[in-house]
Amino acid sequence: MRAVTQQEFGGPEVLRVAEVPIPEPLPTEVRVRVVAAGVNPVDHKTREGGGMAGVLGAPPFILGWDVSGVVEKVGFGVHTLAVGDEVYGMPWFPRQAGGYAEYVTAPSRHFARKPAGIGHTAAAAVPLAALTAWQALTAATTISPGQRVLVHAAAGGVGHFAVQFAKHLGAHVIGTARADKHEWLRSLGADELVDYTTTRFEEVAKDVDVVLDLVGDEDTGVRSVAALAPGGLLIAVPSGVSPAVSQAAGQAGVRAIGFLVEPDGPALAEIAALIDAGRVHVEVAGVLPLAEAGEAHRRLATGRTRGKLVLEI
Repeated sequence: MRAVTQQEFGGPEVLRVAEVPIPEPLPTEVRVRVVAAGVNPVDHKTREGGGMAGVLGAPPFILGWDVSGVVEKVGFGVHTLAVGDEVYGMPWFPRQAGGYAEYVTAPSRHFARKPAGIGHTAAAAVPLAALTAWQALTAATTISPGQRVLVHAAAGGVGHFAVQFAKHLGAHVIGTARADKHEWLRSLGADELVDYTTTRFEEVAKDVDVVLDLVGDEDTGVRSVAALAPGGLLIAVPSGVSPAVSQAAGQAGVRAIGFLVEPDGPALAEIAALIDAGRVHVEVAGVLPLAEAGEAHRRLATGRTRGKLVLEI
């Protein structure tokens, strides 16, 4: 099968299409013929030697965790899926899934049936970003109606789902994004928006109950503490909580926690139901062929992508 492999850490040029063996499903696993694969910030960070490189180890490896496709083969003991089912998922994260390829194998419960109302390209844009937002807002904390939730990088892959999920849960949603994305984010449910290029968010976002920090630098973290109400919670997604942020949180009487997403088939089924009910919109920023994975990484690294980039297999 074709797959995008890398033999060394480096820039986008290290991503090359190669022929590799088709994987065989073990008991409780399924083999999925991948139609489309999502591209995430963790992908290009790992390619460079950061991200999940500490989990995967040194190359060679195949990047990619977001996939949407069709079950082609089932292993012994699989009862939740059958050959021919259209599925989507984020298998194995943070271990290697090999999503930038024509086939993947993983436990059947790492997948769910894809939303019926969207195609594989849009479905591949969902799993890692949507699960990150969903688990952060429903497992790392519990959002109550009327609470104030601040989402940093609200126009990004995780951010645009977080805005919609927080609104679905009854929150008053505040987002940080460039001004040209404000109208779109309001259409997704954001109640207030802050242009972080012209305004310090902590000066206008006050008494916030939960901050979902999808930026991850120390300055944003410390300033987010200042936006929280007493007893509030900062959820730091990309890089965890630095000592400076932890100290600031302790002094302010708020909590700061790190967060990492994990595979979750049942949650994907819930998210699919929301998408099919028209409650959640999936934003695809661009679609590229598998051979242009490097170009997808270049675009994503600019930090200006609205929604998600997807590779068509």
